[in-house]
Amino acid sequence: MPGNGAYKAIAVNRKALHDYDILERVEAGLVLVGTEIKSIRAGRANLRQAYARPEGGELWLVGAHIAQYPQGGIYNHEPTRSRKLLLHRDQLAQLVGAVTQKGLTIVPLRLYIRNHVAKVELGLARGRRQYDKRKAIARRDAEREIRRATSARHTSR
Repeated sequence: MPGNGAYKAIAVNRKALHDYDILERVEAGLVLVGTEIKSIRAGRANLRQAYARPEGGELWLVGAHIAQYPQGGIYNHEPTRSRKLLLHRDQLAQLVGAVTQKGLTIVPLRLYIRNHVAKVELGLARGRRQYDKRKAIARRDAEREIRRATSARHTSR
């Protein structure tokens, strides 16, 4: 995970880890309204359908669902609105260049709170084909069986 310090994971995008090969990981800040951060702190966020899109020289998080805050009243936010991502200029240029030239995708991998600030971990990703997904599952199962066999051998001594 990028950066240091204590963090509390709010949402993890496991589907992205299954559907994509993650080439690079970057930490980004989020521009949020008051009821959104309160809802995130309550753990009511989902990144399953989300992705990041460059637009107008900025990067936007699209499709992330942050549930409305129950005590928000008339000041509540739209749950699936696009949210601006905060990155350093060189990071932004690198990500946008990779997306436009190489046809890669930027997907959010994890939403967390670090040092009282909401952050999102973005992954520069290449889509997997169906046979690649099956191959990855088979490799993961084989590694699990090897670990299980070696740990059983060590405990039986």
